[in-house]
Amino acid sequence: MTPPSPTPSPSVPASSPGAGGADAPRAFVDWGLARSTARRLTPSGPAVSRDDAARAVAELREAAARAHGPVAETARLHTPADLPPAMIVDRGTWADVNITSFSGLMDPVVARLVDRPGHAMPRPMRKAGGTISGVEVGTLLSFMATKVLGQYDIAPAVGLEDARLLLVAPNVVDAERTMGVDPTDFRLWVCLHEETHRVQFTANPWLREYMIGRSRHLLDELAPDLDTLRDRLGTLVRGASDAFKEGGPGLVGLVTTPEQRQHIDEVTALMSLLEGHADVVMDDVGPRIVPTVTEIRSLFEQRRDGLGPVDVLLRRLLGLEAKMRQYREGAAFVRGVVDRVGVDDFNAVWTSPETLPTAAEIADPQRWIARVHG
Repeated sequence: MTPPSPTPSPSVPASSPGAGGADAPRAFVDWGLARSTARRLTPSGPAVSRDDAARAVAELREAAARAHGPVAETARLHTPADLPPAMIVDRGTWADVNITSFSGLMDPVVARLVDRPGHAMPRPMRKAGGTISGVEVGTLLSFMATKVLGQYDIAPAVGLEDARLLLVAPNVVDAERTMGVDPTDFRLWVCLHEETHRVQFTANPWLREYMIGRSRHLLDELAPDLDTLRDRLGTLVRGASDAFKEGGPGLVGLVTTPEQRQHIDEVTALMSLLEGHADVVMDDVGPRIVPTVTEIRSLFEQRRDGLGPVDVLLRRLLGLEAKMRQYREGAAFVRGVVDRVGVDDFNAVWTSPETLPTAAEIADPQRWIARVHG
């Protein structure tokens, strides 16, 4: 499905972070190749008439605007009054936006890696690595572009004013058709979750910079020098079969140290909070404004559990099953805190990095309450 007059793909000038080709002196990922690979491999989506596509785009845009007030009121978070409208995009544009964001997040880390004294990689290896990485990133995003319903892009390469809410129209239409749910209700239900993410970040501007900083710090820790790269490749070869198993560590789990996994746990705890909070707010608001919310939630959970063997394999390999756990564990944490102290005291979680839950506190909400509220 290609929405009529879709939001154009962000332009990426040759000197921008997202444009790096094989000749870029520090290129570790050929972002241009990643972009073209994703575009080439990503299917357009379900077949729809032009009228139906226009209706889906208009309804998603209206649903996002309609969701904001109930979400902010339920979450009791105050956001700026001039938030930009949601961007309704096709799959290829979603991949383009994420490549630009990936490059903005990773390029500062890569620059330090390439110039690290005594550990710089030879230029031919960087060039070959950039080509391989570009294809890998493009291939990964072509897969993800068919799954993601929406996303709040925090735009790490630019500023908060450039962050935006994305809704992937072909995937929303495909999901509602597959499940046989009411399209109007489903579109609004999706917007409740994604709009909650926008409220989280716009009501707490420090959160975006913190998340970008922690992610870059983690990438810097995980970025290998030449010697480490050889060791990690050997580990991958020896342990790759374990990455495919149910509950397996994914590729990242195979090549990290205990200290690095602790830092991964910190970022994972934050993601669990964000995803779980969005699910809780969505479930609190849904019954008031989405007539068929009970049916939608039930069918959507069945859809998550009813993946085909290829999907299951890819999700295990990439560690995406962990993301599904984030929804459940994060939601249990939010509900556990709110049930004990109420929404206003729960919102102390958004005060500063020091009040964010640890991984242990996500699993035991009372520990967070005791630490933050005494």
